[in-house]
Amino acid sequence: MKRFRLSVPGASAITPRAVYQARRQLLLAGAGAGLALAWPGFARSASAVGPLAAVPRGPFGTDEALTPRQFVTGYNNFYEFGTDKADPAANAHTLRPRPWQVQIDGAVSRPLTVDIEELLQPKNLQERIYRLRCVEGWSMVIPWIGLPLADVLRRVEPLGSAKYVEFTTLHDPEQMPGQKRDVLPWPYVEGLRLDEAMHPLSFLAVGLYGDVLPNQNGAPLRLVVPWKYGFKSVKSIVRIRFAEQQPQTAWNVVAPQEYGFYANVNPQVDHPRWSQARERRLGEGLLASRRPTLPFNGYAEQVASLYAGMDLRRDF
Repeated sequence: MKRFRLSVPGASAITPRAVYQARRQLLLAGAGAGLALAWPGFARSASAVGPLAAVPRGPFGTDEALTPRQFVTGYNNFYEFGTDKADPAANAHTLRPRPWQVQIDGAVSRPLTVDIEELLQPKNLQERIYRLRCVEGWSMVIPWIGLPLADVLRRVEPLGSAKYVEFTTLHDPEQMPGQKRDVLPWPYVEGLRLDEAMHPLSFLAVGLYGDVLPNQNGAPLRLVVPWKYGFKSVKSIVRIRFAEQQPQTAWNVVAPQEYGFYANVNPQVDHPRWSQARERRLGEGLLASRRPTLPFNGYAEQVASLYAGMDLRRDF
């Protein structure tokens, strides 16, 4: 059986050297401006983006202060481009997000292939301000642009036997050099239960801050499930498959004792190597206090009923 080297993401919980070296600028000039000057990856983070047509604000979301754009585009988990938080902004220029198509198939009546340009039509899009919570203890508030996942999934008419939805990232080591290392089983695969995927909060993002997605944020199409930890946010999606059995997902295969299939934010269940009870909101400055982590990342009112009767310590 092939064994993958778990590049311990505990390092992600440690302040990167670039951020540490930028503390003076962070404190004197503000988080966003300081990092833009101190972290070279930020200067490259706007590559391969362009403005999207103005879109209406969608339902749900939050009115919390937005995380400065420099953090959102410069501090990323995207192992296909490296395991350090600054690596994706520095390395993702090799990704070619056009042309791009997404295959939707499996247990459906009408399998189809969707072109990204169709999904980018303004009539399909809306903006939703969602929190994103990473398992390592940091969080962001991001103005995503995209469309409800359910709107796309309904088009293929899922069969009654479909119970799960599997999402697969592009597998191309030339475009994604991190795939040349056996850090994870490539391609990256994630999954949702069908009722989770069809929930109105589940979102396919094609942009943020009024622009199309930068490469390091998952261009041209990524999943956003705001009540789950960030490793559910599969990026650069090329296939969506309806399945009768629970998919084998990347982090659950590599480290099942640390990363469960459900990935629901539960502050009462610690990661084996760190607490999940509190989080740092990026962009609030190094002197800001950590805040309590909310169950389901603050979306319990909308989604807790999906897990009625489940043991949320076991099914994490």
